[in-house]
This record gives sequence, C-alpha cells and structure tokens, in this order.
Amino acid sequence: MHTELENLRLDKWLWTARFFKTRKLASEAIAGGKIHINKQRTKPGKEIKPGVALTINKEGLTWDIVITALAKQRKSAQEAALLYEETPESLEKRQKKMLELREHRELLSINGLDHKPNKKERRLIHRFKQV
Repeated sequence: MHTELENLRLDKWLWTARFFKTRKLASEAIAGGKIHINKQRTKPGKEIKPGVALTINKEGLTWDIVITALAKQRKSAQEAALLYEETPESLEKRQKKMLELREHRELLSINGLDHKPNKKERRLIHRFKQV
C-alpha cells in the first residue's frame, strides 16, 4: 500500500498525512513551534522515521501521535490515517475539545457576535447602564 521509505522530511510527511493542505503551511507550522518531535522543537527539513513521536498543535487542537509508516505521495484520507497512531489520551482530549468548541460556536450563533439588539434588548441595556 505505502512505498517503504527509510526516512522522509517532516514537512513532506505532515502534508502526506493530511495534517496540512500544503507543504508550505506545514513548514510554517514547524518553524512556528507548533510541531514537536519527542517534545523538542524541530525544523521542516528534519528527517523522520517510523516510531517517532510527534505532537501537533493546530487550530487549538492537539494530536499526540506515533509515526507508523512513511509515504512518498499524498493519498486518500483513509490511507493517510494509516500513517500514524494517535494515543488514546490525545484522542479523548481532542474529542472533548472539539465538543466544547462546537458548543461554544452554537452559543455564539444564538447570541451572535454580529447581532444587533432589538428594541426590547436595547431597553434592557439602557436600564442596566442606568443602575
């Protein structure tokens, strides 16, 4: 299924594993300190091998993974998911965080950040300010 490679650049692997849409975005994330190898900052050109532990911070979510395989080319999402194993703790934390973000987004859509107060709400605001 995957071409057996001995090592691969980190930015290319992140792109292949579909964590980032482009290698440039992956390189910027690595340079920005969002990706750690064995809890250490790294560079985009770092050669990685299977068995390396990665921590990926992206958009407020964190993945703690171990690389299981390397692939030269980008494949489907199902095949990309076979390139790594996520720790159960990381998966649980990430799902909990995603649920919190979803609930927060729903609350904002009810109140709405761009919501203009109606007449009743304006009156309540004025009463609150006067007291």
